Amino acid sequence: MRFLHTMIRVSSLTDTLHFFCDLLGFQEIKRSDNNTGRYTLVYLAAPEDVDTAARYAAPLIELTHNWDESSYAGGRNFGHIALSVDNIYDICKRLQKAGVIINRPPRDGYMAFVRTPDNISIELLQKGEPLPPQEPWISQENIGQW
Repeated sequence: MRFLHTMIRVSSLTDTLHFFCDLLGFQEIKRSDNNTGRYTLVYLAAPEDVDTAARYAAPLIELTHNWDESSYAGGRNFGHIALSVDNIYDICKRLQKAGVIINRPPRDGYMAFVRTPDNISIELLQKGEPLPPQEPWISQENIGQW
């Protein structure tokens, strides 16, 4: 058995691609438009998975944009996507600077939660051992839900 991909429905490809590609560093691997079904599929791979994705078409995130849908209520997407990161503080700082709310700050130097433009939770996990706790993260409160 091999993990192939996770599909999430998105209301705006532009906003979601900005989040995943520009802010998190994912790369678009494949895209297909279906005029009859009125949807677009975009496959993304994390930076360290690009070679694996090209070879096996996995692991990937599939963004499904149904052209006639403007939003999705809870239950039409799912819990969260987990990503390992080299430096949880650096990525949270970059995301926060770009206007992304850090729903669960990395107070422990290990885990944080943010949300995509469609409110899908993304869990960020520090690779290896947790980083030493540091400000401003230690004293930041949770915001919203994750």
